[in-house]
Amino acid sequence: MHEPAKTALFCAAAVGLAIAAAVVEPGAKPPEIFSDQGEVFFPRLTGPLAAKVLEVVEYDDATATARPFKVEFRRGKWTIPSHYNYPADAKDRLAKTAAALVDLKRDQVRSDLAEDHAKYGVIDPLDQKATSLQGRGKRVTLRDEQGGVLADLILGHAAKDKPGYRYARLPGQKRTYAAKTEADPSAQFEDWIESDLLKVTAAQIKKITIHNYSINEQLGRLENVENLPLTRDGDTWKLASGEKINTGRVQSLLSSLTRLRIVGVRPKPPNMTADLKTTGSLQMSMESMVSLRQKGFFITPDGRLLSNEGEVLAETNDGVVYTLRFGEILTGQGESKETKDAKSTAKAEGGESRYLFVTAGAARDAAETGQRQARDLTNRFADWYYVISGADFSKLRLRRKDLVR
Repeated sequence: MHEPAKTALFCAAAVGLAIAAAVVEPGAKPPEIFSDQGEVFFPRLTGPLAAKVLEVVEYDDATATARPFKVEFRRGKWTIPSHYNYPADAKDRLAKTAAALVDLKRDQVRSDLAEDHAKYGVIDPLDQKATSLQGRGKRVTLRDEQGGVLADLILGHAAKDKPGYRYARLPGQKRTYAAKTEADPSAQFEDWIESDLLKVTAAQIKKITIHNYSINEQLGRLENVENLPLTRDGDTWKLASGEKINTGRVQSLLSSLTRLRIVGVRPKPPNMTADLKTTGSLQMSMESMVSLRQKGFFITPDGRLLSNEGEVLAETNDGVVYTLRFGEILTGQGESKETKDAKSTAKAEGGESRYLFVTAGAARDAAETGQRQARDLTNRFADWYYVISGADFSKLRLRRKDLVR
């Protein structure tokens, strides 16, 4: 028999023996690559309420840096350590993320090769040795109250051939899986906080006063001063001057007030916070003055608080008076995650982020309900300088030429 014929005969025999072995021994050990297929990723994660810390790390392709975000339950409340421990509205959102990882299975093994990590989008965003800027995944870590790891996973691209599935990998391991999961926690600050800053509706606002001015710091005076008092008469808004107004711009202003969204925060000095909560006014301390000036705000000798870019007052039917003062553009001092997030949001919305100083008071004729609301809001606003997008700033800071038809 010729040699090629012998080789073909041996191959056929080998295939036959392999098939026979599978039939005779159906419980034979599968190939190593499929050894854990179908197993649960995180057996320690038995329920969503066990998770008390969530860490999310995304990769910023534009700056080639990892962007960590953290939410944790501390001293009886949810906070965001990456943003100066700002209060987080996180309980339900974190529980949803944890629930998506409970009983999560390694449904399908897709690869055992590190070279495939970029293709599946599961390169660890924290891996400083990886040279590829593309194919970085989102790393999600859940911890218990003691800091123990309950789950740690790198989420990659959605599986194109299996709707509802996503590629996933355990950090430090080569194997990539396709797993059915809806887990996709956000690493954006604004997605984890109370979105309604002022807690007011358009129907509740009866008066708006726009004080436009800018401060000439060299000459120590106000310039470009405009006062625009708007009052509601039923469903109609009027300027005190009697001029006809652009109702579309007024509606846009109302919408911006009631949907005002913050993209970042900075803490105020403790003594400033204490002054605002106890007396509702600011004292002329050096620490407060330096902090205010750095963010575009100034205290006059008679105690009035001024801002670089004017202010807007809104009064409600209950007599609550909100004052929004617009300060400096947010700069990249230290380039914290909060600064990067605010800049990124501002860039996406077509403007530069800006500091906002918010206070609440009660009008002279305010009802008890309004006085109580003003006190509650004062305690809420006293701790923070807020940061808003340039787009919101443009909608709030209207000039006469914008309002008058």
